Amino acid sequence: MWWHPLLAAALAVLLLVWMSGSGYREDLLVLACTYALVALGMYLPFVMAGSLSMAYSAYAAIGAYSVGLVSSETGWPVWVGWLAGALVAGVVAVVLSLSTRRLSGFYLAAVTLLFGTAFEKWLTSFDFFGGPGGIGGIRPPSFFGHEPSRGVQVALAMTLVIVVATLLERARRSPVGAVVRAMGQEDLPVEASGVRTADLTSVCLAVGAAIASTGGSLFASFVGGVTPETFTLAIVFLAVFMPLIGGRGTAWGAVVGAVLVVEFSLNLDLFETSGQLILAIAVLVILLVAPAGVLGYLGKARVLLPGRRVTKEVRR
Repeated sequence: MWWHPLLAAALAVLLLVWMSGSGYREDLLVLACTYALVALGMYLPFVMAGSLSMAYSAYAAIGAYSVGLVSSETGWPVWVGWLAGALVAGVVAVVLSLSTRRLSGFYLAAVTLLFGTAFEKWLTSFDFFGGPGGIGGIRPPSFFGHEPSRGVQVALAMTLVIVVATLLERARRSPVGAVVRAMGQEDLPVEASGVRTADLTSVCLAVGAAIASTGGSLFASFVGGVTPETFTLAIVFLAVFMPLIGGRGTAWGAVVGAVLVVEFSLNLDLFETSGQLILAIAVLVILLVAPAGVLGYLGKARVLLPGRRVTKEVRR
């Protein structure tokens, strides 16, 4: 709906006011944007198409290292690394999809999980990628020779998340999106209708990998460095839960889930407990109270409002 991006933009403005020049809060917001892009990358093939690939830590690392290599080895604009990372990640996702075409469910998750682990180890084996120390001194993105401040970079990162979420939500509501969602629930009838589901799944995986790569590029550009341990399998497991926390029924659920994950695991300090423990308890409570996620619960409450019930009865 048209009001979703407007509401997201309004909330982004409030978060920027909350940030108010604090370096720690800037880092939190950029991390939330990075998580959101990785979760949005998983949303298309996982939530919509029903294909659980666990290689998204590798895709994010491809984006980050592409930016690092362009910054350290060439004089090209850093944006070239963003584009190259998205392209390489998409190609790798297609190759991995073709190699695992006969796998699904647990077997697909296991194989792609092994790929993500092997990719992390592979990065440490080559001096070209900086070895275990990674690549530092990455230049921030510039616009016509002007490097924006950290606050402006955070605002641009949030704008990027809003644009990607809006495009994914429009794609979800499109006729092609309806086919993808139907394929995720039962692929045989979709295949019988003449749609090559394997090819469509590969396209979804490639687009998702490109989006996740953009998240890696964003993080590396803002932080100014990347190591093989920057994107581990932990981010993949978090990205699986983000749409579940926020709500699977809309792409915006991945964004809400990313914000809640950062808040519960890093910014909320209750009883001096581990952030991961707080996050685990919060996820359990949310899934018990609102199985459809936070946005699904809010949508149900909105429908139950008296005015909404009257409108519904009139429409009947």
